[in-house]
Amino acid sequence: MLPVHRGDATDRRLRLSSGKRSLRPDEQQVAQATNICSPDSPNSPWPLPEHRALRRISLRALDSSPRAHKNRPVTSPNAFTHARLLRFAWLSVGTALATIALKTGAYLLTESVGLLSDAAESVVNLVAALVALLALKQAAKPADSRYPYGRSKAEYFSSAVEGAMVLAAAAFIIVAAVQRLFAPHPLERVGIGMAVSMTAAIVNAIVGVVLLRAGRRYVSPTLRADGMHLLTDVVTSAGVLLGVALVAATGWDALDPIVALLVGLNIIITGARMVRSSLSGLMDVTLPEEQNRAIIGILQAHTNSEIRFHGLQTRAAGHDAFANVDLLVPGIWSVRRGHELAEDLADELQAAVPNLHVLIHVEPIEDPRSYDDIPDGYVPLGDAGTYQPRDPVGPHEGHMQAD
Repeated sequence: MLPVHRGDATDRRLRLSSGKRSLRPDEQQVAQATNICSPDSPNSPWPLPEHRALRRISLRALDSSPRAHKNRPVTSPNAFTHARLLRFAWLSVGTALATIALKTGAYLLTESVGLLSDAAESVVNLVAALVALLALKQAAKPADSRYPYGRSKAEYFSSAVEGAMVLAAAAFIIVAAVQRLFAPHPLERVGIGMAVSMTAAIVNAIVGVVLLRAGRRYVSPTLRADGMHLLTDVVTSAGVLLGVALVAATGWDALDPIVALLVGLNIIITGARMVRSSLSGLMDVTLPEEQNRAIIGILQAHTNSEIRFHGLQTRAAGHDAFANVDLLVPGIWSVRRGHELAEDLADELQAAVPNLHVLIHVEPIEDPRSYDDIPDGYVPLGDAGTYQPRDPVGPHEGHMQAD
């Protein structure tokens, strides 16, 4: 393979072919020495295929650098992923509108306080879906000088607002149920009302599963919260329908508000869990245990008599994950050798944890100052960790103690 400078192969191709900018001196030397011409040129030894996907693969193959993606700014996932997330958010909005119409119709037909509470939760679903849509649009914006780490945490705000709305809906349901408990009312047209409400529940169940799977696949707290909310709504609808059926079968009108009370209490538990999960994300909670274990395993695999690590910190921010760690190597190592090791580590870590942004600080293992900045709350590294050696006299001497 002919040597190619590191960097973005696509940008280099555009400079060579567009004619809007002359080649830099180093580019001219490479072109003259190897007779490299534009990949788009008919004389190119590497003609690119016409299909867009195959062209993209060919352009990537022209770049011999294994780390062409390095030094990129911290951003959210690519535009394709964000477009998918927004489509799921619009699906949630449409579902909420449809179920509001169905459940309101069911309440008007039966005058059941249980079905009224079910319709009220669908209104909350609509507001929450709109908030989720706005949050996803905000999170899709790239990082800039004001938000250098991106806006992924906007999803946590959406999830927290949705949890708070669930709690508000539960309070409304409980108040309405208590009022009906002291003033029972016979139900009307139960059969058709139950059929309409059941249709809305089926729609919510299907969309809820879709959103929950999408949230897990794309690591989106907003979609996960939205999917959980819809599935909770399905449980609510099932309880309400059971209560309405029992009222129709037994004639005990007080059973309708009792079922609504039980449903309201269940919704309170779900809303509290959603708020707690969102607050954990806003407070920079560490990565899930399995991801921390994957990171620690990679660091331990590179640990030997010369290479140690300490001060590992990880955090989640929406669909993004962050990890900082200090890499300790002998002071006699060259800068290039330490840098290459850090780059290899970053590649392995990013392959193990999706959307991971890694910051590795290289320090001399024998310098006592390397151990002064170990942060509080670091992730224990086991055999890969090290504290300051006692009376260090050289890069291979001193006692090392594990985190």
